[in-house]
Amino acid sequence: MSKSVAFYTLGCKLNFSETSTIARSLIDDGYQKVAFHEPADVYVINTCSVTDHADRKCKKVVKEALRHNPNAFVAIIGCYAQLKPQEIAKIPGVDVVLGAAEKFNIESYIGDGFKKEQAVVHESKIKEVLDYHASYSIGDRTRTFLKIQDGCDYFCAFCTIPLARGKSRSDTIENVVKQAQEIVAQGIKEIVLTGVNTGDFGVQTGETFFGLLQALEKVDGLKRTRISSIEPNLLSNEIIDFAAKSSKIVPHFHIPLQSGSDEILKAMRRKYDTALYASRIAHIKAKMPHACIGVDVIVGFPGETDEEFLKTYNFLNELDISYLHVFPYSERSNTTANKMQGKVLLRTRNERVQQLQILSKKKKRYFYETQLGSTQEVLWEAENDADTLVGFTENYVKVKTTYDPMLINEITSVQLQSIDTDMLVQTKQLQTFIA
Repeated sequence: MSKSVAFYTLGCKLNFSETSTIARSLIDDGYQKVAFHEPADVYVINTCSVTDHADRKCKKVVKEALRHNPNAFVAIIGCYAQLKPQEIAKIPGVDVVLGAAEKFNIESYIGDGFKKEQAVVHESKIKEVLDYHASYSIGDRTRTFLKIQDGCDYFCAFCTIPLARGKSRSDTIENVVKQAQEIVAQGIKEIVLTGVNTGDFGVQTGETFFGLLQALEKVDGLKRTRISSIEPNLLSNEIIDFAAKSSKIVPHFHIPLQSGSDEILKAMRRKYDTALYASRIAHIKAKMPHACIGVDVIVGFPGETDEEFLKTYNFLNELDISYLHVFPYSERSNTTANKMQGKVLLRTRNERVQQLQILSKKKKRYFYETQLGSTQEVLWEAENDADTLVGFTENYVKVKTTYDPMLINEITSVQLQSIDTDMLVQTKQLQTFIA
């Protein structure tokens, strides 16, 4: 009988794309994939290490896996596995820990799948991790996360990702287009381009992210191309102008800011200032007034006084943006920021998170209100409950309608009518299907 395998993914869209690809390789090797909450012979946990919370959650997920099958073989992969393999090896029940390069050859490390008396670690030094492994998610969601780039050369003061994933490297335009064609052939209508530093695509090959977007524009059958996240210094006006005229690139941008204080941005070693950031937002809105713009922010970075935080709050309050992803600064070993003076109390960090989360809700509500009465195309994704179907407009407004299984993975034209208490926009169907 074939062995069963279950997966759990922590962290970003990039991790989801890699988990899905690793799952397909194990299925090809004879494994049967089951849901994580079911008993499985093997559990694969793909970890994140952006914050210490993600590290703690890894331990919790291991316990959960062993609750379903105490004799299961547990493999840990991902960023946390590369950064702190020996720490993970001490977690009770873990059998193998695989680094950034080894995870793509997981079949050979699982072996017979029997539990070990002590966890085995297989990891290369991150400087030796140079290969690029193409990945994309399929079957888990209506949208597909397509990895186009990996690693990062920026070394921001707060970030461990270059230590977890290595130098910036990417696929070729030719290969990405082939993968996009494969994805579209399976009935997928939206591709989300993802990577560690997406806009750095082609840094080693001489190709560019702009060139990739131009090539994807020609993929027959692809309805939507969404950019998961892109640094403001890499989001050129050329890209914005192209997106505004594109028949595929949706008007939705997620652009990390991290701080609205130029002093803090400099201390973070970010590659832009607030003036450049504001100019990018203004250019997007000039070309695409209906565009949705999301922003990443870190609060409580060392040296962030009340005055510096107020600069961030006021800067964001005045920007024409749609929502925020707010994170409290988290100390990470082997980062420059961890050695800096001016530590901010955890209580203060959490208070600042709450303030920006309130601002985010106001921004999102206002953006949604500007969209009411408009006619939009919605890609219907999944059940929200037994009676409701949810989906997203091109500009990332989350909407709902009465559940109809025929709508899943279909694009329909709707009118946005009202906002409910869960910040879902109720819709009226105007057209059954859009070809």
